[in-house]
Amino acid sequence: MSENEEPVEENTEGQAEEAPEQPEQPEQQNESAIDQEVIQAIPINLTIEVGSTTLKLRDLLKLSQGSLLELDRTAGELMDIKVNNTVIAKGEVVETSEGKYGITVVEIIAPLDRIKPA
Repeated sequence: MSENEEPVEENTEGQAEEAPEQPEQPEQQNESAIDQEVIQAIPINLTIEVGSTTLKLRDLLKLSQGSLLELDRTAGELMDIKVNNTVIAKGEVVETSEGKYGITVVEIIAPLDRIKPA
């Protein structure tokens, strides 16, 4: 083989395949690292959904301080952790040491399951 020819490997079916690409040059690796840093610095909104309900407009107009709205979840049920209105995980509500609410992630939703229609 001459210096200018690229190595060629033969697959099991006897057809020629090109050899794997050479590793990225240092300049390309730096660009890739910068791109990752930029992407990872993008702020996102994370929402914890406690539950939901449907009611008629007349019932909404009757709401007053102290009204109770029954949600579609039971007490102790895992909450949905959402990013861009897509459930990515489920978790339990906890109280932090500062007296604020927090959520402990109990289950991560598989990426393929995140794109299934509801």
